[in-house]
Amino acid sequence: MSLRRRIALAAAVAVAAVAVAVAVIGYFSTRSHLIGQVKTELWQRARPELGPHDAAADGRPRGGGLPQRPGVADEFGRAPLQPFGGAQGYFQIVHPDGTHFLPAGERGALPVNAQAIAIASRASGSFFTSTHVNGIHLEVLTAGDPYDHYAIQVALPLTDADSVLNGLLLPYGLLIGGGALLALLTGLAISRSALRPIERFLYKTERVASELEHPERLEETGAIELRRLAASFNQALDALERSIEAQRHLVADASHELRTPIAALRSNIQIFLDSARLPLAERVGLQAAILAELDDLTQIVADVVELARGSGPSAVHEAIELDTVVREAVERTQRRALGLSFKLELEPTVIEGNLDRVGRAVANMIDNARKWSSADGEIDVHLHDGVLTVRDHGPGFNERDLPHVFDRFYRAADARRLPGSGLGLAIVKQAAEAHGGRAEALNASGGGALVRVSFGAPTRVKRPDRAPQRVAALTSPPLSTRR
Repeated sequence: MSLRRRIALAAAVAVAAVAVAVAVIGYFSTRSHLIGQVKTELWQRARPELGPHDAAADGRPRGGGLPQRPGVADEFGRAPLQPFGGAQGYFQIVHPDGTHFLPAGERGALPVNAQAIAIASRASGSFFTSTHVNGIHLEVLTAGDPYDHYAIQVALPLTDADSVLNGLLLPYGLLIGGGALLALLTGLAISRSALRPIERFLYKTERVASELEHPERLEETGAIELRRLAASFNQALDALERSIEAQRHLVADASHELRTPIAALRSNIQIFLDSARLPLAERVGLQAAILAELDDLTQIVADVVELARGSGPSAVHEAIELDTVVREAVERTQRRALGLSFKLELEPTVIEGNLDRVGRAVANMIDNARKWSSADGEIDVHLHDGVLTVRDHGPGFNERDLPHVFDRFYRAADARRLPGSGLGLAIVKQAAEAHGGRAEALNASGGGALVRVSFGAPTRVKRPDRAPQRVAALTSPPLSTRR
């Protein structure tokens, strides 16, 4: 069902519900009022019969009978009653034994139940009830007479009240049906008018979606809801455009970086095909160069693939002992630079995340510091409160390069003479953001570069029980990254 029809149907149901509520309340309010009038009239009819009787004033003995039927005037000249159920009402006496006394000439009788007999026995109390006698709907008052020790029943017809109430059914029915129909038509008109701006907005968004190359922005005009919707859509377009532009830059930069090693590899392979005429030493060197270029090419491809994953959270999460990951990365780097020394201050720290991404980022930080350290230099590695800090004692960052340290494929002027593609620290920043952390780079006081990264809040941190340690060289293949 369309939104327009839902709005119209909701309006119709709401109005119908209100109309039903008004009709029900009106009907029962009118009924209560009419019945209340009849009950008041019944009490007025019954009250003279419930008081003490004076034979001299009344003209009849104590405990005497009730008025006669029409055409049979009583001995004291009382006005005759109307036919049964008429406006004058109907009177009946109920004795404690259950027998009842009717006016002279009366043929019908009001029903006598256990409650009426109980009131007659007590000669006190009263209650109202509705009943049908001879096809006439009556309201009956039963009240005890404490002076004559019986119960008197007085009845009045509800014919007029029923006629009024039955006459209300048609107007109330028309009110409910007409109101629902009018609400349905009005809802359709209102929904059509209300949804017209949204239809125009939808048309614009469809046109924008078909022109993703340079999508236009929607006008933030109209009602506040439409302005907010347009602003939200424009923000989504901005993010999409930035994402597309970032992908283009990544592809362009990657193709540029791959062009040099591929060209060198192609040249060396062509030379190697004619290596039979080269001396043995040159052939061995050529083979080593080809393998090195293949390693560089493989590393660049792996880095590009890693960056293409983006900074979104990984679907795989596990508990990671960050201090152990750092220590293993330091040991691998030590094997590549036996003259380097590392000063470690590591708190036992556990985080939640992706082990591969965290391990690669940590290795990149350590290897970046190794690349800028002297052969016999020292690297400080600290892990405190879940924050990893790596400092070398090299030349540090150039001030103009600091804003671009974590950019993809960015290489400082001094770094262009060194091997690498400029993706190492970009991967560090991306891994940190994917885990809810951050990365920063700055120049340390006293010289050297300092890179600090966190991978989100640690789940457990314990204070170390031992002093900072120096790590000796072990054996394991290193992870290669460059700044």
